[in-house]
Amino acid sequence: MTATIQQIDAEQFAQQWREWRTQHEARIGDSHGFLAVTSINWLGETPQRFEDAPGEWSTDATGVHVTLADGEEIVVNGQPVHRSYDFGVIPERGGVTVGWRDGEKDVAVEVARRGGYDIVRPRHPDAPLVTVYHGTPAYEPDPGWAVPGRYVPFEAPRPTEVGGAIDRIRHVYDAPGRIEFEIGGRPLALTVFANEHGPGYLTLFTDETSGVTTWPASRSLFLGVPADDGAVVVDFNRATNLPCAYTDLATCPLPPAENKLPVAVEAGEQIPHGRHPHV
Repeated sequence: MTATIQQIDAEQFAQQWREWRTQHEARIGDSHGFLAVTSINWLGETPQRFEDAPGEWSTDATGVHVTLADGEEIVVNGQPVHRSYDFGVIPERGGVTVGWRDGEKDVAVEVARRGGYDIVRPRHPDAPLVTVYHGTPAYEPDPGWAVPGRYVPFEAPRPTEVGGAIDRIRHVYDAPGRIEFEIGGRPLALTVFANEHGPGYLTLFTDETSGVTTWPASRSLFLGVPADDGAVVVDFNRATNLPCAYTDLATCPLPPAENKLPVAVEAGEQIPHGRHPHV
């Protein structure tokens, strides 16, 4: 029997989704990814030592500093560093990752700024979440959830404050516009933010599946660069969990209030195995 064009398109769509999922899962399970974080440490002016990282760490108006004891070494930009190192002022949502050899392990130590706080997060390749990770459940790909949308820019970017997965954190993003689309004939919209890792936009949202089959706090979705007329595909099949769905050592932003969709988006990633959200 000859396959129909619709069947071929659906098969191609599913194959492209599976290829994307394979790459996405590899990033989640990376030995130095967010599953490898073993602690989150909030820096102050008083130097502190942490059991899962070398040195004594502090921060002040000039930036983040580490003082290393005799025999301790970190690797910064491929170069070994002893005694001390000044990271300078780290920009909001920025960060630097340095290396550390802990016995037989190669450890990554993330130095970052989140919500106005400087933090240190060591990433150990034998962290429990890394060793037990075997993938994230997700809805089966469905072309019907790749909906046409249109990017509508605001007159000027709107500073948008959102909460964080950790109560002490507030995030502020400049929202350049929103994406308008329809689901089941119902007009909807999502505020979007610039994609800090490439072209296009990022949106954070919840919907009627949140806390039921999907993580309650948020899911994220990257959108491509709109066409000249603003046309863009909103492919909910590629909606993903943020790190806070997997670990309590994450500072993830939450969606703005207007990004709660009053429909059940039965597409994309679901609640990770072994996680029991409080809703």
